Amino acid sequence: MRRRVLPGLPLALGITLVYVAIIVVLPLAALVFKAASLGPEDYWRIVSSDRAFASYRVTVLCALAATVFNLVFGLSLAWVLVRYRFPGRRLVDALVDLPFALPTAVAGIALTTLFATNGWFGGPLSLLGIKVAYTPLGIIVAMSFTSIPFIVRTVQPVLEELDPALEEAGQTLGASDLSIFTGVILPLLAPALLAGVSLSFSRSLGEFGAIIFIAGNQPFSTEITALLAFIRLEEYDYPASAAIASVMLLTAFVMLAVTNFMQARALRYTARG
Repeated sequence: MRRRVLPGLPLALGITLVYVAIIVVLPLAALVFKAASLGPEDYWRIVSSDRAFASYRVTVLCALAATVFNLVFGLSLAWVLVRYRFPGRRLVDALVDLPFALPTAVAGIALTTLFATNGWFGGPLSLLGIKVAYTPLGIIVAMSFTSIPFIVRTVQPVLEELDPALEEAGQTLGASDLSIFTGVILPLLAPALLAGVSLSFSRSLGEFGAIIFIAGNQPFSTEITALLAFIRLEEYDYPASAAIASVMLLTAFVMLAVTNFMQARALRYTARG
């Protein structure tokens, strides 16, 4: 018999394909078929209604704002965790994964308590005229909290593997710290950053549990698309719920496709460098 490098590969591959088909493909296919049960006119009427468009705007703009914040803060946090040693570093490193372990509903209740006008953070902010809970800013806070680990955990391993000799060479040539970061380090981090940004943005688009408690869920103001789809589901309007959800599904697919294309270009640029 021919020896295989991976014993049991056909069986493992078969189990994997069955798992993917049951867990991933079937639910997505059911969503698409349910949305397709609507006629083109009904489908367009549902997904292009004023309330639906308002939810798209709130969701996408808040997700973009949360992703930009996570890009800056997440990169800074990963840099500090990799490049510096300080008391409590391991605790901070462990807390990065807290949004993964914490149920999103619990996170939403905790954030609402903290950022309410009588909360630990919301009270001082309200004195400055800044209201977080039950506003789009609260949605951004919830999205940032649940999605920041994606950027930290994708950038952190790459930072740990960077050769210090590259930075030392730049310093020897008289380059400034900013020039070394933008010209040497950032291009090497670009593929990981793109992956983290994509995952962070996608998670923000689909976040539900952490948002509904702090958002206030006011139509045309703080209502996200996932909540609107859930409302249609509670009304037993399954085709409308599937139609609204299909818009977010298509958005996620487009986002992933664009990100993969940009990652491929960044990897080719890094290889040439």
